[in-house]
Amino acid sequence: MTKQFLKAACAAAVIAGASVPAAAEVELTMYYPIAVGGPLTEVVDDLIAGFEAENPDVTVNAIYAGNYDETRVRAISAIQSGDPAQLSVLFSIDVYELLEMDLIIPFDDVVDTDEDRAWLDSFYPALMANGVVDGQVWGVPFQRSTIVLYYNKDMFEEAGLDPDSPPTTWDEMVEVAKALRTDDRYGIMVPSTGYPYWMFQAFAIQNGIELMSEDGTETYFDDPAVIEALEYWRSLSVEHDVMPEGTIEWGTLRQAFVQGQTAMMWHTTGNLTAVRNEADFEFGVAMLPANERPGSPTGGGNFYLFQGASDEEQRAAVELIKYMTDPERAAEWSIATGYVGISPASYETESLQAYAEEFPPALVARDQLEYAVAELSTYETGRVREALSNAVQAALTGSQTPEEALSAAQATADRLLRPYR
Repeated sequence: MTKQFLKAACAAAVIAGASVPAAAEVELTMYYPIAVGGPLTEVVDDLIAGFEAENPDVTVNAIYAGNYDETRVRAISAIQSGDPAQLSVLFSIDVYELLEMDLIIPFDDVVDTDEDRAWLDSFYPALMANGVVDGQVWGVPFQRSTIVLYYNKDMFEEAGLDPDSPPTTWDEMVEVAKALRTDDRYGIMVPSTGYPYWMFQAFAIQNGIELMSEDGTETYFDDPAVIEALEYWRSLSVEHDVMPEGTIEWGTLRQAFVQGQTAMMWHTTGNLTAVRNEADFEFGVAMLPANERPGSPTGGGNFYLFQGASDEEQRAAVELIKYMTDPERAAEWSIATGYVGISPASYETESLQAYAEEFPPALVARDQLEYAVAELSTYETGRVREALSNAVQAALTGSQTPEEALSAAQATADRLLRPYR
């Protein structure tokens, strides 16, 4: 469906003509992370081909650079070495680091029409939260996600549970996971490598607290509610025996779920289409369970505009981003990957409405946006995030208590963030 849609779009675009004013030819370099849900390069290549057909004076060179961290390192290294790049999809939480390095420009500097300003206002507010700093838009959502609960409906039935009633609270998740636990499978798995800080942020949110201030200068890792959230996560293994002890690999958890090693898992909605393609059983998708409140951090990548581009390159880069975030293409991207449709208009398209009617789990991540908050992002983001991730893993492996680990992480964050206050 994606290929057919894009081919039709390309044909229509050739008839309609170029939308970027014909001038000197413009060449864009875009760094793009391919890390989740299988090979997506072909989908992105098709989108670029559609844009180039509509804009024959613009050539786009997409550089696929691995996961988000690898992409950020490669893009920054290239720019600092004098190799031009005009745009990239990077972590939404990279915004403070990119600002500190003076590598990006706000979209407000390039957007100059009412139509463009309406476009910036068209995205879900929860997805824009990480991209707006000091009242300016520095990042535009594209490859975005939330964490959702995947569960094996067949195993629910075998255990005498209602396959249409996944757990909605922490207590229910423990109770259900115990009913699903057998000698050769676990009731629940939550990944704790790759992005442990992200998964933990969900627990903290559900316990009624956010981990950082809106201005990116403070964290609250040692708050009693945060400590309690980590204690709950650890209790799933050491107290309730429904989750493996130690760390659980991000990169192999989807396969563990598909292979029946766990009846439930928390994972990115960016894996939704891959799970659908691989699972040979009925599965469900639900919002994460609540304690004090429901909630998940948003996740994934935003488009950024790099410093140093000419006016023509900046304008062409914005046109490319507008093209790729168009509701029809955002809908097709969501269908192809499982990522969230980034605007309400994307869910009003015929394609995504038809898909959601056929496959209702496609709407779960969208519905959860009502309760979502910005992903953990501060100044010195990388080191602050690493401190928290290390604390989570230390607690889950038992090398430190949750209170000890989080107190140490907070001390590190205080030292790093003090100059920004």
